[in-house]
Amino acid sequence: MKKKRKERIDRGIKARSDDIFAVTSWREMLYVALPPAIPVVGLLVLPFILPTYWQKVLIATAIFALLAMSWDFLVSAGMVSLGQALFFGVGAYTSGVLDHYAGLPIWLTIPLSTVIGGALCTVFLLPVLRLRGVYFAMVTLVLPLMLERIIEATAIFGGTEGLTGLKPFPNQWIEMYLVGGMVLVVLFGFRRLMTTDYGLVFKALRDNDRAVMSAGLNIYWYKAQALFIAGSLGAFCGAAMTHVYLFVGMPAFALDYSILPLASAVVGGMGTFAGSLLGAFILVPLSEALRGIGGLRIVLYAVALVVFVVALPEGIFHYVKRKYLQFERWVHVDE
Repeated sequence: MKKKRKERIDRGIKARSDDIFAVTSWREMLYVALPPAIPVVGLLVLPFILPTYWQKVLIATAIFALLAMSWDFLVSAGMVSLGQALFFGVGAYTSGVLDHYAGLPIWLTIPLSTVIGGALCTVFLLPVLRLRGVYFAMVTLVLPLMLERIIEATAIFGGTEGLTGLKPFPNQWIEMYLVGGMVLVVLFGFRRLMTTDYGLVFKALRDNDRAVMSAGLNIYWYKAQALFIAGSLGAFCGAAMTHVYLFVGMPAFALDYSILPLASAVVGGMGTFAGSLLGAFILVPLSEALRGIGGLRIVLYAVALVVFVVALPEGIFHYVKRKYLQFERWVHVDE
C-alpha cells in the first residue's frame, strides 16, 4: 500500500499578486481586494446595525484593538511590553487634565494628549531601553501600578475620586467613526510601515539588535522612536475613552488594559496587526456576552482563551490566511 502525505500549494493568484503585483481578471482582483475590504466594510456598517449597548461595546472593542496593535508593533521592534495600561492611563489623565484644568475643547485635548502622552511614556521608559526580554517587560508592568499608587497617595488629579464632568463627543456617531477610522488608519499604516526600509530596521532590532548596532545604527534611538509611536497610539486610546466615559481615574491604569491587548494579539496572530484586530473583535465581545453569568464568565473566558492558544498556536489570522491563499491535497510518497 502506497503511503500518502498532505502537501500545501499556493494558489496561482497568490503567486501573481505577491511577486509581480499583477492580476488578470475581475475575479482575481476581487479575490485580492476581499480581505482588506472586510474590516473597512465591517467598521462602516456595524454602527448602523448594532443596538445602543453594543455600539458602546464596539467602541471598547476598537480601543482594545488599537492597544493590541500597539503591543504588536512594540514586539515587532523587539520590545515585549506588559504595560499597555501605562500608555492608556497616561493618555487618559493627560486628556482629563487638559479638559478639567485648562478647559480646552475636545478637538484639542485628544490630539494634544496623543502626542504629550506618547512623549511622557517614552521619557518614562528611556532609562530602561537597554534592558531586554523579560526585564524590560517587568518594568513596563510595574510602572502603571506605581503611578496608580502615587495618584492615590498624593491625591493629585482628583485622587481616588478621579476627574468627572469632562466634555463629551458631540454625538455617539462621532465617537464610533473616530475610533473606527483610527483602527483602519493604524491597521493599514502599520502594515505598510513594516514593509518600508524604516520598518525593516525595527524588524532587524527584533531579530538581532547587535547586528544592527554593528551596522552603525543607534539602536536606542530607533527603540525610542518605536516607543513613541506605540505610546502615542495607546495615549490616543486613553484620551478617546476619557471623553466617552466623561471620567478619568485610577482604573485607567487597570491591568485589563495590559493583559487583554496581549491576549488579543496572541489569539489573533502576532506580527500581522490584522491578527491583533481579529483577536480583539473575538475576545472583547465574548467577554461582554458572558457578563450575565457572573463569576463563571472568567472561567469560560479562560477556557476559550486556552482552547484558542492550544488549538491554533500560530493564531487565528495565520490559519485563515493560509486556508485562503493555499489549498491542500494528498500525494503519494515514493518509498
